[in-house]
Amino acid sequence: MTPDDRIKLEPVWKQALREEFDKPYMADLREFLRQEHVAGKEIYPPGPLIFNALNLTPLDKIKVVILGQDPYHGPGQAHGLCFSVPPGISVPPSLVNIYKELKRDLNIDIANHGCLLHWAEQGVLLLNTTMTVERANAASHAKKGWEHFTDRIIQVVSEQQPKLVFLLWGAHAQSKQKLIDATKHLVLTSVHPSPLSAYRGFIGNGHFSRTNKFLEQNGLAPIDWKLPAV
Repeated sequence: MTPDDRIKLEPVWKQALREEFDKPYMADLREFLRQEHVAGKEIYPPGPLIFNALNLTPLDKIKVVILGQDPYHGPGQAHGLCFSVPPGISVPPSLVNIYKELKRDLNIDIANHGCLLHWAEQGVLLLNTTMTVERANAASHAKKGWEHFTDRIIQVVSEQQPKLVFLLWGAHAQSKQKLIDATKHLVLTSVHPSPLSAYRGFIGNGHFSRTNKFLEQNGLAPIDWKLPAV
């Protein structure tokens, strides 16, 4: 992985992250992924979609950041956007609860699919802090180097962009709070939307309406959270 023509990375991101691709941890990560492929392991998401969150949401267009942990590890699920799955794939349980809170908070009808492309295109960065995973092996690529890369992404976003909203759901996402300048950004935290915790504070957190209120107060268009039918 080097920011050359082999990696399709949106130009503003490529410039902002250029130095990361030359660091030792990235060489180690590159070698780890190469060995996984040589061993015949199935890695998600497919290579062209690893940087999908960055390519769909350029640095200078971000309004909101939602952090996930690592990609879905079932066939056909992961496409580079946290919590999201391509059209035609069953909506995962955590996303079902996100939709329930949208309905409660903003009375937005629950979508019949799990593709969050519409959010990404409006400036919602849907970033997994680990960007690849082995099939059927959750967190298998954690602590292999991705966290260094995505920590830098969070820092760059916090430093370079004014007045963003960071939605940190669950302990893992909240561990990244130290990377964010809370004096200029709105940081909203709650438990994770997982079925294990959603009814202990995710349902009822009002994060979607609070996000839009903050954006409007700062002269920005609110996010249209209603997903178009597919």
